[in-house]
Amino acid sequence: MDRDELKKLAQHLARPEGETGIEVGEMMHRTNIGMTTESIHAMLIEDREHILEIGHGNAAHVQYILDKAQQIQYTGIDISETMHHEAKKQNERFGSQVQFVLYDGSRLPFEDKAFDKIFTVNTVYFWKQPTAFLNEIYRVLKKHGTFILTYGQRHSMEKLPFTEYDFTLYSNDEMEELISGSPFKRMKISEKEEQVTSKTGQKTITRIYTVLTIKK
Repeated sequence: MDRDELKKLAQHLARPEGETGIEVGEMMHRTNIGMTTESIHAMLIEDREHILEIGHGNAAHVQYILDKAQQIQYTGIDISETMHHEAKKQNERFGSQVQFVLYDGSRLPFEDKAFDKIFTVNTVYFWKQPTAFLNEIYRVLKKHGTFILTYGQRHSMEKLPFTEYDFTLYSNDEMEELISGSPFKRMKISEKEEQVTSKTGQKTITRIYTVLTIKK
């Protein structure tokens, strides 16, 4: 890929739009499913909990969440209108058990303490005001809730050619410093490694990523 193609890919990874965005959404589901399932495992979902996913993409993984326990309520939120419509189309069979919300990427349009568990995968690179956004997550999470934040580590992500375009990358130390500036009090770090096809589609890469379990 040349520089213009890499820049366009980076833009679609941040906000997939149009027909190309649908294709990128499908590719993201395939390449991120390992990170997504590890994040879902880390939540330790229990019966009758309300789960929020920030940046759901095409949401082809929602059934996996609903199968984790009884009477789960799932809400997905995204900045991409294309992914919003794709997610609704892929999950319409679940009816009122699942809802999708389009938002502006800054304020979460929910009441205080609305969710038992919250998770997000590969979105932190695009948060414009990360401390303010962490405050929003804290606000909508219940008192004893869990927030799972999953991201590729800086030294692994820096090897990917598209991350120089509007990605903010974090090491574990940098992420720990970011979290310490929020109201969250406790954090557990779990490092993972997997072999995945690069999002440029050219080769298999080793991805090192972190699953943070964060508590009030």
